[in-house]
Amino acid sequence: MACDELPLPEGGRAHLPSGETVRRADNSLTVQFSGPRDVISTSWLNGGYRRDLSAVFNHQIPLDACDDCHENGGVETYLETVAASLELDPRAACGLVTRAEMKNAVAVTARHRDLSVTAIVTAGVDKNGGRAGDPASYYEENGSFEPVGGTVNTVLVIGADLPEYALCRAVMTASEAKAVALQQLIARSLYSSGIATGSGTDMIAVVADPGSSLFLSDTGKHSKLGELIGRTVISATTAALENETGLSPRSQRDVLVRLSRFGIAETDLCDAVTGGGGTGNPYPFDREVLMEYLERWVRRPENVARAAAALHLLDEGAWGLLPEAVVRTTIAQILNDDGLVSTSLPDTSRACLVAGLSRLAVRDLLSERGKKGTVGGAAPAGPARGQLPLQPLEHRHELLDALDPDIGDHVPGVVEVPAAVGCVNGEEDEPLGRRDIAPQTVADEDHLRRPGTECD
Repeated sequence: MACDELPLPEGGRAHLPSGETVRRADNSLTVQFSGPRDVISTSWLNGGYRRDLSAVFNHQIPLDACDDCHENGGVETYLETVAASLELDPRAACGLVTRAEMKNAVAVTARHRDLSVTAIVTAGVDKNGGRAGDPASYYEENGSFEPVGGTVNTVLVIGADLPEYALCRAVMTASEAKAVALQQLIARSLYSSGIATGSGTDMIAVVADPGSSLFLSDTGKHSKLGELIGRTVISATTAALENETGLSPRSQRDVLVRLSRFGIAETDLCDAVTGGGGTGNPYPFDREVLMEYLERWVRRPENVARAAAALHLLDEGAWGLLPEAVVRTTIAQILNDDGLVSTSLPDTSRACLVAGLSRLAVRDLLSERGKKGTVGGAAPAGPARGQLPLQPLEHRHELLDALDPDIGDHVPGVVEVPAAVGCVNGEEDEPLGRRDIAPQTVADEDHLRRPGTECD
């Protein structure tokens, strides 16, 4: 069953299979009803369960309006003003707010027989992505709180008549689907090392048609309607995240992006090598050369696969599914081609991961330079500019032995480095831009705002 993406032209209109009209203009997107609708929403304006609404809108709030809407009557008053500007009756509309741009909204429709489901999503988790159960950003008491921004907003339109309880359950199914989209992208939490399940300020509105001849009572995962809800929300959320923040399967094909969830950066991999080697030089090659090499090395799919497998073991250890000792040993095995595990592993699984990846990168670098630097077995006259100064074979063993004394002698002098999947002649694609891969905290944000003024 295919999901079809509907175009949402600026200043134009799109018509949903269930009869609603979608209009996108400037910083707002409006879903206008063609007749009575049942709506359940998390909106400050006419939120909860309503049967008297004529429209729902999604609005990008300007940064300079964040404080104003609090000082001049709150979010509800602000949304009333927005509704009026959209030529809607503020008493008959509910609104979602975000910092995401409406031009990046995605609408996806799926059908089965007479049933249609459409999910319209704006999404961003790069500023406030979090995982359920993460440390809180604020404590609310008597209406006083200080939240941060970041929002995935979902408008779910169902072409069927649903009872109230089914509308509530549709919210559950859609929320799980949003979490699935984030899980499949390995979207990181900004507040822990976990995979995000959403942001702290996500909003949703579910719309059903009480006048439809199709009456359905089950919106859970076992029902066909639940399947359509899941598929459309996953598809729309995935596309909206890429539109808004660049988060995509391709952007995640990077070892450093994956490591950022655990606070591990390129400098950590380089630092793991510092002081290694028995050549008398505390750093037997130029650090800048290693960092330049890592820029290419971290984007090779085979290296991403190794890192991903090791990171999943860290997750399983954190969840209590595997003992720490088993996690450490298995990570060492994954990151060592020979399958030999040192008897003196680092104290933590995280340190094991850093040491193993550093060792692999250095070994590949030395191997590549060794193969490129000899012709007919003759030693090269000298390294080209920007290349690693070649080390004699015994020195390469000394360096690797310093990284892991127990197994350094078992590492071959030349290691075949397969071409990356999808690359031509072993050449990698152009470097991908990494968005916010450094761990962030609430204090990193310079636009902390009150609830309802979330910043994507």
